[in-house]
Amino acid sequence: MDTTTLLLEKDEMGRILERLAAEVLERHPGCEGLMIVGIQRRGVDLARRLAALLEARSGVRVPLGTLDINLYRDDWTSLEGKPHIGTSHIPESPDGRVVLLVDDVLFSGRTVRAALEAILDYGRPRAVELAVLVDRGHRELPIHADYVGRKVTTERRWHVDVLLTERDGADMVRLDIRE
Repeated sequence: MDTTTLLLEKDEMGRILERLAAEVLERHPGCEGLMIVGIQRRGVDLARRLAALLEARSGVRVPLGTLDINLYRDDWTSLEGKPHIGTSHIPESPDGRVVLLVDDVLFSGRTVRAALEAILDYGRPRAVELAVLVDRGHRELPIHADYVGRKVTTERRWHVDVLLTERDGADMVRLDIRE
């Protein structure tokens, strides 16, 4: 029997993003040398929100980029049909900067691996950090997030759906339990 459980609702997501912004500012006061890069698709929306919060708190506009990782995926030959190739936009060179990658869900680590490979095509950051809204475990690669909104214990066959107003008309995170 399949069931859906609400993990986060709009207000809680907002509080989590506020907390993540505070954590980033603790490590990077004044946001000096910081660049935020959202991983397409929902990571981009979350990155925009996080950048706005950082700017509101610090008074500094943080460069914001978007990253499409489809060409860097290690499973593209096994995907049904042809993968949709989007565009990346990195506004400035990441050379010598701290790049904060933002994504919605951290699962196996393969998306982050692809994002690391992609960002290195643009330059050599001083460091790369990772912020995720949800960490659901089940890593296949030795990757961890520096900033985690919510850690959720799941089984591999379950699915975490992040819905965002920008794309889906509502803010919420659901856990689909598939038996």
